[in-house]
Formats: sequence, structure tokens, C-alpha cells
Amino acid sequence: MVANSTLIAEIPNQFGIAIRVFSDGTIERPFNSPIVPPTLHDPQTGVSSKDLVISHDPLVSLRLYLPKLDDNQKVPIFVYFHGGAFYFESAFSRVYHSHCNTFASQAKVIIASVEYRLAPEHSLPACYHDCWEALKWVASHFGENATHAEPWLTENGDFSRVFVGGNSAGANIAHNMVVRAGSEDLPNGVKIHGAVITHPFFHSSSLVGAETLKGEENISYLIWNFVYPSAPDGVDNPLFNPVGPALDEIGCSKIIVCVAGKDRLRERGIWYHEGLKNSGWQGNLELFEETDEGHDYQLLKPDTENATKLIKRLLSFFQE
Repeated sequence: MVANSTLIAEIPNQFGIAIRVFSDGTIERPFNSPIVPPTLHDPQTGVSSKDLVISHDPLVSLRLYLPKLDDNQKVPIFVYFHGGAFYFESAFSRVYHSHCNTFASQAKVIIASVEYRLAPEHSLPACYHDCWEALKWVASHFGENATHAEPWLTENGDFSRVFVGGNSAGANIAHNMVVRAGSEDLPNGVKIHGAVITHPFFHSSSLVGAETLKGEENISYLIWNFVYPSAPDGVDNPLFNPVGPALDEIGCSKIIVCVAGKDRLRERGIWYHEGLKNSGWQGNLELFEETDEGHDYQLLKPDTENATKLIKRLLSFFQE
């Protein structure tokens, strides 16, 4: 940052200022977890991971996780989208690497954790395009018409059990992926079986539940206008306000919505669940709530009893 550079934008999260943008183009993300490399045969979990570039223009990559399996064992594929309000964190960060290692090991799933482009360098809807490309790349490995040959997917992936999911902004992305899958085919006839929507980051111009803050008083409003300043209809854009006709056509068979009682986003998660329940969508729907926890507790406090309880419920979701 040059000496005369001025601060032109800063956005907080629940812990403090999560991003600062300066007039010289410098961007600071104080709460980013450190980047860590992939590992072959992680000593704690036995999970192997590697990084793959799946598109060069735009640049999209992912970290693939393979648990210890028997020879030729086929397991579900989980395409995962990290959180961070669309403008910070990474699929390659320590907190997400640890989470995916643990989850892949316990659930016996292959995880493709997507590194999508962040705002403000790449305003929305860039991240949605990247994540759809990642889903298409995964699906391109299936069957006789496979156009890619990543062996962890071709040898061990069960393409009848493809899941998407994420936390916070990643949960928003996962929802929008199953909406798109309802109207647009993935390669080789691959279908999304289920979605894990954890502490989802949604909003609208109307208050819901116990909410009291509207407009610029609400941090969700500020963030959306920061990451997608040209969004048609503002915070009521369907990418951010999911409750509408698109819910009828969601392209997956089942969804679990996870909320936390002390999370400021809880009301939106309940609202989303109710919208799904009252829509024309015919899939199986479940709500999981941990009343005494806050936002992303399963990531921030992974060794606690409540985090373990959530993980166990999600393990069952993948096997049911």
C-alpha cells in the first residue's frame, strides 16, 4: 500500500473488519486463514488431496480429497463451496483443508472443494459461473462419454450419488447450483442427488422472522451491494433472495438445511426451509438446528460435541 493511498471501502464480519480496499488497488483480508498445501496420506485422517486447474480462462481450480478406500470402492462425490461472504477465504486455506480432510475421512466421500473467483476483484456473478464449471468438470468424468480422466473420480466416484454443499456464502452457491441444475443439464446425464445448505447467506428487502435491521443497517445488505453492485433488483435478486418460483424446479432429490440458534443468519435459513417446504418442489427436505451455537461453529470449533453432532447427521445424509 502506497503512503498516499486512501481507504475506499471496508466491510465487517462478526469478528471485525474482514476486508479493506484502498485507492491504489491494494486489498487486505485480515481474517483469511493461512493457505496450506495438499497432502498425500494425511497422517491424522489418511486422506489424500491434490490441487487441479480445471479452467485457465477464467482460472478455476479445486482441491480434490480421496479417503482411504478398498480397491475399486465407489463412494459419493461431494462438490463443496467454501464460505467467506463471496470476498474472502479459500478452498486452500487451513480451516477448509482441515474440515474437508476430516469430512472425507468420516463420511467416506470424495470431495471437490472449489476455488472460485472472489469479489471485489471479480464481482458476482463470476463465482457462480466458476462453480457451475466445476460441477460440469466433475460430471465430465462419468461413463463411456467421459472427456476427462482424473483417476480418483473415474475409479472411485459414484456418479449416482453426487452432492453439492457449502457453508454461508458457499451454501448460497450450492442452492444456486441446484436451481441451475433444474433447467440446465450437466454432462453425461449426471444428476445432483442432494444438497447440504449450512448457515446459508440469503437476504431480501423485507424482514423475516425476528430480524429488526433493514437496508444499510443490515450487514447482509452492505455485503451484497459490495460484492454485486450491479445486481438487478439489488438484494431481491434471485441469487440472494431465493424464495420464489425457482424453488419449484430445483434439480436435486433431497436437501438438508442446517441452522444455528445464535447465528444472525438463522432467520434466513428458517425462511429458506419454509420456502422450500411450501413450494412445488417434490424432494425430501430436512431442517437441522443446533440452538446453542453460532455461525460456522463446525468450522471454528471442530472438536466440540455440537460440531461432532452436526457432522454425524451429515454423514447419515450421504448414506440415506
